[in-house]
Amino acid sequence: MLIRSWDRGSEAEWRQWLAGRDFGVLAANNPDGGPLLVPTHFLLDAGAGQILLHLAAPNPLLAAVRADPRVTLAVTDDYAFAPGHWRPTQVPTSYYASVQFDCRAEVLDDPAAKAEILNRQLAHFQPETPEARVVPGEHPYGPQLSGLRGLRLTVSQVRAKFKYDDKLTPEQQAAAGRRLAERNGPGDPGAREQLLRRLARRGDCPAGLEPTGPPN
Repeated sequence: MLIRSWDRGSEAEWRQWLAGRDFGVLAANNPDGGPLLVPTHFLLDAGAGQILLHLAAPNPLLAAVRADPRVTLAVTDDYAFAPGHWRPTQVPTSYYASVQFDCRAEVLDDPAAKAEILNRQLAHFQPETPEARVVPGEHPYGPQLSGLRGLRLTVSQVRAKFKYDDKLTPEQQAAAGRRLAERNGPGDPGAREQLLRRLARRGDCPAGLEPTGPPN
C-alpha cells in the first residue's frame, strides 16, 4: 500500500479508528498460485501485539499458512469516490481509511487454545450472553472444536493510511467535505467525518465544518 507523507496515520490515530472495527480481509501466500484472501472477524489484543481469530478446518488459507506463516490483515472503511470536478486538479480520486497488519501466523489445534480464542471472541462480539462458554468436550460448543482451527497472528508491522486530500489547501479540503454532505451517498458520511477530522487536526477547519461525532 502506497502511503504518501500527507496520508500517513499515526499510531494513536489508527488505534482510535480501529477501536470500533473488527472485520477485515486476511491474506496469505498460496504456494500453488495467487494469494488467498479470507474475509473474517478478528480480535485485536493490542497489549500483546497479537490478533486472534478462527477459521473452519477445511479453509485453504490454513494450508497456506503452514507453508508460509507470513500474512497480512487489512481493514478498510470510510471510503467514497471523489469526482474530478470536485478537485482543483480535475483528477478523480478515492477517499478511504485503511490499516494493514503484517503478521506471522500460528495455527492452533489444541482444544484448550482454541477454546480460549473462542471465549475471548464471544466476550467481545456477544457480551449479552456471558454464560456462553466454550469448554472442550462439553456441549454445546465443545464437540464442534475439531472442525475449527485457531489463528494467532503476531504483529510485526502496521501501516495506516487516511487518504482524504490532506495535500490540498484547507479551503479546498473543506469544499470536498461540503460536496460529500450534499451528495450524501452510502459511504459519504463516514468519509466526510474522517476528512473533517483530518482537517481539524491541521488546526484549519473552517467554522461550521467541525466533525459532528467523536473521533473514530
